[in-house]
Amino acid sequence: MENYSVTGRIGEGAHGQVLRGVQLKTGMEVALKKVLLKKLDEGIPNSVIREIKTLQEVDCKYVMKLVDYFPHGVGFVLVFDLMPSGLWEVIHDVENPVTEPHIKTYMHMLLSGVDYLHSHNIMHRDLKPANLLISSTGELRIADLGLGRIICSDRPYTHQVATRWYRPPELLYGARNYTSSVDIWAVGCILAEMYNKSPLFPGESDIEQLALVIRGLGTPSWRGITSLPDYNKISFPPARPQPWDTLVPDVEPSVLQIVSALVTYDPSSRLTARQALNHNYFYTQPLPCPLYEMPRPPSDHRQRLRPAELRVDKPPSELFRDLDKLVNG
Repeated sequence: MENYSVTGRIGEGAHGQVLRGVQLKTGMEVALKKVLLKKLDEGIPNSVIREIKTLQEVDCKYVMKLVDYFPHGVGFVLVFDLMPSGLWEVIHDVENPVTEPHIKTYMHMLLSGVDYLHSHNIMHRDLKPANLLISSTGELRIADLGLGRIICSDRPYTHQVATRWYRPPELLYGARNYTSSVDIWAVGCILAEMYNKSPLFPGESDIEQLALVIRGLGTPSWRGITSLPDYNKISFPPARPQPWDTLVPDVEPSVLQIVSALVTYDPSSRLTARQALNHNYFYTQPLPCPLYEMPRPPSDHRQRLRPAELRVDKPPSELFRDLDKLVNG
C-alpha cells in the first residue's frame, strides 16, 4: 500500500472493501479492491484467483483492466482505474435521464466487450448493471470477473451463478452444462431495464424468478429442457406469452426485435454478441451517439445516486483506521 494513498471509500464488494485512492508515483486516481482472507487455512478464494488470471489475459477497452495487485495484511489488493459511476446509477439518475441514442451506445459498448470475452472463450456469468462501470469520459467497461470461466464444452459448471434477476431459465432449472448464451440472456435483460428503468424479471427467490419469466414468456419449451436437473421439481400452470410491447412498452419495434432475440428460452436460438452488434436496432433512427456526446458522470455520481443507508462519507483518516482494524483485528 506504500505506493498508494487512500482518499475515500467506494463501497463493499463480495470479499471486502473497495476504496478510492491515488497512485503516488503518477497521481492517477484508482479503485483499490481490498480482498480479505476470512479463513486463512482455506487460502485465496477461487473466484479471486480466476478474476486475476482472467484480467491478466484481457485487453479490451470495454473490459476493466487490472492495473496492479499486491498482498496486504491478511489479504491483498486489486488495483483498477477509477470509474466514477456505473450503469445502475445511470439508469436511476432521474435528473439526467438517458436518451435512446445513449442507450444504444451503451449497448454497443457492452456487446463489444461481451463479444471480446466470448471470442476469447471467457464467460462472464454475472452481467448486471452494477457490474458495468462508466468512466469519466462516458465509456462503459465490464467489471467483476470473479465468476468468469473459460468455456469448455466437455465439463460441467455450477448453476449457482449470475445474479437472480439476470439468470437465464436453464440455470434456474439447474443446468450444469451451458454455454456463453447465459451472458446473452443477461444482456437482453439489461437492455430492457434501460428502457423500463426497472428490472425485467425482479424475482425475490429462485422459484419466483422462474415464475416471473414464465408469466412473461409463457410456458417454456426447448430441446433438452426436460432433462435439466430441477425441471420436475416444481410445476407451473400453463401460461401464454405476453406481447413484448407489454413487457417493454413505448419503444420502437427494433427494440422489441433485439430484446426478444436475446431474451428467448432456447439458449441455442439466442443471438451471439457479434450477431447482435449487426442487428438492425443499431441502424434504426435514432442512431447511437458518438462517445463525446455521452453523459460524463461527475466524481460523486455514485455517492449521490446510492441509497442513503449505503453511502459512505467518512474522512480518509477514519478510513485508514477502519482498514487497519480489518487487517490487524
